[in-house]
Amino acid sequence: MARVVTPGPALRRLVRGASALDWIRAGLLVLGLVFVATGLLPAREAEASLERILPMLVFLFAVVVLAELTKEAGVFDLIAERVARAGRGGYGALFLLCVAFASVTTVFLNLDTTAVLLTPVMLALAARTGIAALPLAMTTVWLANTASLLLPVSNLTNLLASDRVALSTPEFAARMWAPQLASLAVTMALLWAFYWRRGARGQDRYEAPAPTPVRDRVLFGGTGLACMAFIGAVLAGAETGWEIAAAAGVAAVIAVGAFAVRDRSQLKPALIPWQLLVFVTGLFLVVPTLSRYGLDTVMRGLIGEDDGLGGAARAAFSGAGLSNALNNLPAYVAGEGVIPAGNHDQLLALLIGTNVGPVVTPWGSLATLLWFEWCRRRGVTVPMRRFVLTGAALGVLGCAAATGALLLTG
Repeated sequence: MARVVTPGPALRRLVRGASALDWIRAGLLVLGLVFVATGLLPAREAEASLERILPMLVFLFAVVVLAELTKEAGVFDLIAERVARAGRGGYGALFLLCVAFASVTTVFLNLDTTAVLLTPVMLALAARTGIAALPLAMTTVWLANTASLLLPVSNLTNLLASDRVALSTPEFAARMWAPQLASLAVTMALLWAFYWRRGARGQDRYEAPAPTPVRDRVLFGGTGLACMAFIGAVLAGAETGWEIAAAAGVAAVIAVGAFAVRDRSQLKPALIPWQLLVFVTGLFLVVPTLSRYGLDTVMRGLIGEDDGLGGAARAAFSGAGLSNALNNLPAYVAGEGVIPAGNHDQLLALLIGTNVGPVVTPWGSLATLLWFEWCRRRGVTVPMRRFVLTGAALGVLGCAAATGALLLTG
């Protein structure tokens, strides 16, 4: 009798625990591999695409492990608690402090960190203190996207763009500080108008949380030191994709070392961000294939080749539109492929569109998708009509302001 091979317990748990988004990610990778196997994407092009994103994948792996362990050590929770206590029950002060917290997290630890780790921390804080949950939630998702312009590490698209225009980290920041400030100004104004003002949030004051002790000072100090080491390496001039990935890797090793000594139970396979790695790898096989069979033509017609005001505006809004239709990573890759090598302003305008613009639809960016999942888990209702309409206002005004600042400071 033929022996029936059944999947092991670990595999069965993995399959049962997979969400619809996980199946989409896996399907995207399978589709990309099919394109390579059938020759629709030549092996040489596939290899070049994967070589380009390899340092980005290493960085993503390391920074997510670093951020997850930092959260487990209570660093984010303590900062959120201190933010709420510093606000002294007033929503105006809390608003400014939350904007600063989310912006700094996005700038230095990547937008996905803000979506994955800061969102549950802020929602848990809302439940403890009676702070309205929706304003905090919208602050994290909007700033995860719109605060991701300043440094190459802030967004995966930035790593690609900084390599394309040959800008070091300080040079990239020097070019993007004005667009970043413009984007933040628009985001803050619309956050207050749509979600934080008295008539929108429905509360006058909140109750400041009582202080809670640090669970383990060694873990707290070790992971905090790891984060500061990574930020210091970025500010000190880590420039190439591999240098940034190495800095994140060293910081992750420090954090893992602290947990290996104090709490090995947290060092488990769930730390590995396989979903993100599968998603990004699949995208960089599927998008080049689509570009070979018509996507390039569509994007060239939308973006054009003008490096002036008209070309920059077309690039920014084409990137934003395609991001909300598909996702910001394939939108950036597709747009980058048709912009002439010397059109640096136009390429950076495309970057603005794919970073600031994808706030209209739930799938506009991976960070937004992850944010929606956390809101669902925490039972936070996000009115979809309100999300789309307010996001459209932010996408249009934010892209316009940031692109204008890019050109004015060029």
